[in-house]
Amino acid sequence: MEFLWVVLGIIVVVVLAGVVSYNRFVSQKNLIRDAWANIDTELRRRYDLIPNIVETVKGYAAHEREVFENVTRARAAATGATGSPAEQAAAEGPLVAALRQLFAVVENYPELKANQNFLALQAELSNTEDRLQTSRRFYNANVRDYNRRVQSFPSNVIANTFHFKEEEFFEVDEALRGDAGVPRVSFEAGAPGVSFGSPPEASAAPPAVPPATAPPPPAAPPERPDGPAGSLS
Repeated sequence: MEFLWVVLGIIVVVVLAGVVSYNRFVSQKNLIRDAWANIDTELRRRYDLIPNIVETVKGYAAHEREVFENVTRARAAATGATGSPAEQAAAEGPLVAALRQLFAVVENYPELKANQNFLALQAELSNTEDRLQTSRRFYNANVRDYNRRVQSFPSNVIANTFHFKEEEFFEVDEALRGDAGVPRVSFEAGAPGVSFGSPPEASAAPPAVPPATAPPPPAAPPERPDGPAGSLS
């Protein structure tokens, strides 16, 4: 009789552990879904800003047609990438590269760099990039925890039983990813229109070159002996 109670107790513990594990998987899936929705919101906000930025630049550089077409084409591809996070990330690389090209054009137009409407759009774009990278890191952290449970024993038993599959990370090209820094638009003289990564450190001043010393005066010619040449005293 005691043996039956022990077996029954073990079964109850296993069932409860399975229920807890299953509910945790469901909670993690919902958290990942919400985190991805935050990324999608920031992406859509950036997509909405791009046409206004392009139109503002067009007012000063209408002849840069190829640059505008590249941005428009890349934006359309990114907007239409509604598949997996990996597919979305693959479409983001060309878009950010096209934006870098657009902001490089801005450097040739000082009046545009001082335009208040453009500065406001640039500030909003930078804020959007900050929020986007924060959302990306939050999403990837949740995916990492979830995938670890899908792969680990004994939670992988529940995952295989109820078909909980691994989720994809949202990663972009190393040169454009959030770990390298968000795009920063700079309007300072000599600075690139948009750059990624941490701000460059001020380079050390080159070593001072000592002033060149004046060459020594030429030696005085030897004095000639008195009297006409060839004379004997």
